[in-house]
Amino acid sequence: MIFLYNFLAFFFSAAMATLMIREILRIAYKRKLFDLIDGRKVHTVQVPRLGGVAFTPSIIMSISLLSVIASMFGISPFFVVDGRTVAYCLFATLLIYSEGMADDLLGLRYQVKFLFQFICAIVLVLSRTYFTSLHGLLGIYEIPPAIGYPMAVVFIVGIINAMNLIDGIDGLASGLSMIALTFFGIFATCYGYAAFSITAFATLGVVVPFFYYNVFGRAETEHKIFMGDCGSQTIGLILGMLSVRFCMLGHAQEVLHLPNTLIVVFSLLLVPCFDVIRVMVGRMRHGKSPFHPDKTHIHHKFLALGFTHRRTMVTILLIAMGYVILTLSLSRILNINIVVLIDVLVWTAMHFYLNREMKKKECWSYFEKR
Repeated sequence: MIFLYNFLAFFFSAAMATLMIREILRIAYKRKLFDLIDGRKVHTVQVPRLGGVAFTPSIIMSISLLSVIASMFGISPFFVVDGRTVAYCLFATLLIYSEGMADDLLGLRYQVKFLFQFICAIVLVLSRTYFTSLHGLLGIYEIPPAIGYPMAVVFIVGIINAMNLIDGIDGLASGLSMIALTFFGIFATCYGYAAFSITAFATLGVVVPFFYYNVFGRAETEHKIFMGDCGSQTIGLILGMLSVRFCMLGHAQEVLHLPNTLIVVFSLLLVPCFDVIRVMVGRMRHGKSPFHPDKTHIHHKFLALGFTHRRTMVTILLIAMGYVILTLSLSRILNINIVVLIDVLVWTAMHFYLNREMKKKECWSYFEKR
């Protein structure tokens, strides 16, 4: 039955998102609600950035419709968790959605956005979404709520910003989200946690049609759209919530012979998280604010090397998939700490290689324009 629920959640969400994105495109092009073109942007044509407006309504309506249909046929909607958790998660999602929409339409200072992100993360934590164990990372297993609560807040805010900041070229943020949500849905199904799998597939349902319009749509025919902060922050919040909740499953993997839940989360979010950490550390090293916009993300490096936008996007998605396969495979034979160390070393080596190639081709001037 859970497989049927997953399919229906994806189908309903995708159908609703497609209809909403089409209407958003019509209104945005008619009202000329375009993303600003400036020195740090890589696009050169006017494109609306309101694709994320379709995300939250489509997700909520699809899960609600699924619950109604299940009730009509006398089937207990077992995917629904306790009312408190639903209420808190719904409030946090609607709050980040409203903040993101205001930012896309009016523009908000990063301090205001940061404040809203922390409030949303705190609301999620109040729904008892917090880290209860590090599953052996650094030799730590069970951790007290006094540590687990603030860790979850910082982690969720970090994921929101990671997804927001890596949304720099067509299909990248949505592609990485699709990979993470697909694996989250599959693993949650294997673990028997329907609430996770249905949320993951419902969210995947809105990202897939957006990916089509974002990557294959053309501005000339008024069919191209960007995700905007409303979309990237919403996806980041949901991924953050799923990640923490997934880590709370405890030692179920030992019974089901499935990978360590923390390793699953780590592998799925590795690329956006590692990238935002590297970029922010680099900015601070140069005496700038970690939130100062520039062109130093991983996709900017590939663009500087002469890759097209499409080739850059595909290359990074393949790297992300490679990391998932590598990490999950190694986790079956190596300690979690060794696996994490190998991932860090591979990531560092990759950037050393990219930097060396950029020096060979003398394309550092790309970054001087940031």
